[in-house]
Amino acid sequence: MSRAPATVALETRPLEWPEAARKQVEEALTHYPNRRSAVLPALWIAQRTWGWIPPEALRLVARTVELPEPEVFGIATFYTMFNLQPVGRHHLQLCLTVSCSLVGADRLYEHLRRRLGIGHGETTPDGRFTLRKVECLAACGNGPCMQVNEDYYENLDEAAVDRILEKLT
Repeated sequence: MSRAPATVALETRPLEWPEAARKQVEEALTHYPNRRSAVLPALWIAQRTWGWIPPEALRLVARTVELPEPEVFGIATFYTMFNLQPVGRHHLQLCLTVSCSLVGADRLYEHLRRRLGIGHGETTPDGRFTLRKVECLAACGNGPCMQVNEDYYENLDEAAVDRILEKLT
């Protein structure tokens, strides 16, 4: 009679906050009457810490703010500002709502797509750029608008976009 090979249980420790991030989370928690209310700041800190929010970080945020994991996942997926997949070093988000489209955002998207060789939600092979079409970046009077990581650029044309790309390392 043959036996199934023995399986070895691998001990995996839950993800923990690095020291600097832990201090930021603790400070954020002081601004709210209960821990649950700090879910958005904790998600921001997780994203800044790891560059995106992997599943282990969602679980860490849930433990930290004492919310069920599915609730934290629901919050993170509701807001498009949270990245649940890795993104390039420079996350380019181009507004394609009507007001920006009317002043050339569609043309700029095609320019970026051709120049970078990637489409919506894709990252360049070198990991430098991720390109996304997004809805309203709240610059309706100054479109087209593009967000690069946390910086906003308004009144764009192809030449301005090219200058922005040249400055990014």
